[in-house]
Amino acid sequence: MAARLYLDHAATTPMLPEAVTAVTEGMAHWANPSSPHGDGRAARAALEDARRRIAAAYGWAHELLLTSGASESLAIAMNRSVAARRLITAVEHDAVLRLGEGAALLPVTAGGLLDLEALAGALQGGGRTLVCVQWANSETGVRQPTAAIADIVHGAGGLLLVDAAQMPAHADAEVLRHADLVAVSAHKRGGPPGVGALLVRDLGVLLPTGGQEKGYRAGTENLPGALGYAAAVEMPEDLAEMARLRARLEAAILGAGGEVVGAESPRSPLIGAYRMPDVSSAAQLIRFDLAGVAVSAGSACSSGSMRPSHVLTAMGWAEPALREVVRVSFGRSTTEGDVDRFAALWRATFAEARARAA
Repeated sequence: MAARLYLDHAATTPMLPEAVTAVTEGMAHWANPSSPHGDGRAARAALEDARRRIAAAYGWAHELLLTSGASESLAIAMNRSVAARRLITAVEHDAVLRLGEGAALLPVTAGGLLDLEALAGALQGGGRTLVCVQWANSETGVRQPTAAIADIVHGAGGLLLVDAAQMPAHADAEVLRHADLVAVSAHKRGGPPGVGALLVRDLGVLLPTGGQEKGYRAGTENLPGALGYAAAVEMPEDLAEMARLRARLEAAILGAGGEVVGAESPRSPLIGAYRMPDVSSAAQLIRFDLAGVAVSAGSACSSGSMRPSHVLTAMGWAEPALREVVRVSFGRSTTEGDVDRFAALWRATFAEARARAA
């Protein structure tokens, strides 16, 4: 039997050996970084070195608050910014939609891109506004135009928060130049779960609550996690190779009669969403899993739900097509052989479904 094939890296990607080593060593030399004694001071020095390394890997020259992950980073930014109101796009991750309950939803185009005219209109009046957009959609991979959005937001005196949980280090200079707040995650980049960061251009835009992390997050710092995060993001990701592999898969799927979601828009090379006409995503996932292949029907936080994708709905998709899409996401370990194996399985699954329907 062939080994299982993992193509769900957008949900989480396996920890890199370098990260495992760093976490293990951190646990072996653990002490509370807030303790005043020598052991605590040594832990503090290691924590601050990890913070510096993480910021350097992203190319961020401002403040970095360590958190338990992107969801907490988003919660700090959404709930504790000095903005009077919040705007979010209709295709944001479920974590943002939950945090943004009561916030105005901004529409997107059929290609999944934020409607910039609607954004400009929504920013008129109402006081200082925090606008949250994603670096890349976790279901479709569609990339938002950060620079153009920032120009509109900052022109209206607002703040721009970017959910960059899916963003590799050094992947987007626009984010680094234009965002006020950026939420990032370790476990999407080969680091350990349970650690992330909030990149902050100016701490003055956040209300402190006391405790650790310069008073912006309470709780004992996760030194082993921070060390593992630093080790992971320092390892390069070959985005050009992943783009080549995704293009190879998409050529095969299109040639077999499938559809690529958001193909006309800029997309992350790490994520693709594909429709198999007249075959439900649930049926596809069962068939793929039985064949030893792990993919998903959307973000991990919502893939177990029977609700239709809010992302595809916002892009104008309707029943039954929006229930016929699966997500394939690539990682450092993905090979051309992996792509060809999945493409063959996709073609076989589609052919079997059409034969049954004939």
